[in-house]
Amino acid sequence: MPFWFELIVSFFLLGGGAFILLGSFGLVRLPDFYTRLHAPTKATTLGMWGLLVGALLLSSWNSGMLNPHHLLIAVFLLLTTPVSSYILAKSALHHRLDWGTQTRGQEQAKRYMDDH
Repeated sequence: MPFWFELIVSFFLLGGGAFILLGSFGLVRLPDFYTRLHAPTKATTLGMWGLLVGALLLSSWNSGMLNPHHLLIAVFLLLTTPVSSYILAKSALHHRLDWGTQTRGQEQAKRYMDDH
């Protein structure tokens, strides 16, 4: 395997791992449910894409043909992660879960909750 290809795969794997780590820090450090939901959803989705693209490149190189399994997993995550985070946020609004004092968008959420 050429060195330049190893660099490309390493870039995707390390970049994906870094985004997942940042999403984990956001999950721990952010003050309330709504902001905690945002950080891992965005960062982990991008991080998993990096890991799966790196794994796709490496497995395709080793097998000599395109291996679509990793790409299918990435597309599945791309479609299901926003939907699940939307459902969690709607459930939290429905149950009137409290938010932190510095969370933005509280006025819009209150108006939405009053209308529904």
